[in-house]
Amino acid sequence: MRASVFLCLAAGVLAACGKSPSKDPATEADNASLAVTLAPVVERSLDRAVIASGPVSAWEEMQLGVEISGQRVTALNVEVGERVKKGQVLLELDHRMLDSDLRQAQAARDEAEAGVKLAQANLQRGQMLAKDKLISASAFDELRAALVQAQARSATARAQYDGVKLKRDFAELRAPDDGIIAKRMVQPGQVVMAGGELLRLIRQGRLEWRAELPEAELSRVRPGMAVQLASSNGEVLGKVRAVSPGVDTSTRTGTIYADLPAPGALKVGAFVEGRVVTGKGPALMLPAAAVVQRDGYSVVFTVDDKKIAHRLRVQTGATRDGQVEIVAGLKAGDVVVERGAGFLSDGDRVRVVATPTP
Repeated sequence: MRASVFLCLAAGVLAACGKSPSKDPATEADNASLAVTLAPVVERSLDRAVIASGPVSAWEEMQLGVEISGQRVTALNVEVGERVKKGQVLLELDHRMLDSDLRQAQAARDEAEAGVKLAQANLQRGQMLAKDKLISASAFDELRAALVQAQARSATARAQYDGVKLKRDFAELRAPDDGIIAKRMVQPGQVVMAGGELLRLIRQGRLEWRAELPEAELSRVRPGMAVQLASSNGEVLGKVRAVSPGVDTSTRTGTIYADLPAPGALKVGAFVEGRVVTGKGPALMLPAAAVVQRDGYSVVFTVDDKKIAHRLRVQTGATRDGQVEIVAGLKAGDVVVERGAGFLSDGDRVRVVATPTP
């Protein structure tokens, strides 16, 4: 009997040792849930801006050419990208024939001026003789007429000389203003024609940014507003110089023109995105990590008292320093998931690691 009792007790002890301890369901759920952190929606002052894209262009591009035809380029004094001063000789044409014509015109002018001096001297002598009545009145009239004719011939010769000299000056293409040579379409030795574009000059080296804006956004932009452009060497600052007074009837867009005093690495023709700062205003901001993309929409996740995540669609605005503006869907003080939001689905159980104070 004692042996039987001992065996029963031993069997009970073994059964008790082999039985697993009971587990808390809540603890198992917390271990299986995703650890997340929360972030509040905070109201801050935000620079309001209009975002647009457009090309960098020359403020004014001057197409330079010559005014005489059939002459050969004998000297080309500039290269693309070179800065030039107003009045600087950019290229020269063969002017040997023009120099010869100029010398002939100058000789004709000098001859005509000598004729005027001779006619004046003859008239003075005639006046003295006429006082003493040593010449007839008709002879004196002829002397006066000779002076008038000589003066007319002199005026004609001077006009011809001025015309030839002007044509000679056309053999040198000079810069009409300070600037930068943007393009060259001529080579030394080339025979050029009048009116053809030979060089292109960016007047004063000034660049500007031009962007097309819808009429609703165009109405928010005023001359003098700051412009921020992105470039490979950092941000480039500018200022709105002009806003088109109307919009295109087909595209319903208008153009803004922004001066770039220090364009830096930006070049003519570059297409860049820019921000036109239109003022400051309050905005609801969230960390960028709290906003995720699902099915083409921006969403955030809220957490209820039972630690269940719920997806909420929001409308976002500007992005600044790792923060995203919430335009619609949330209000100030709301708390959403920040870290871990990208791994959540609607209805997931979460474990909150830390909850900052709104």
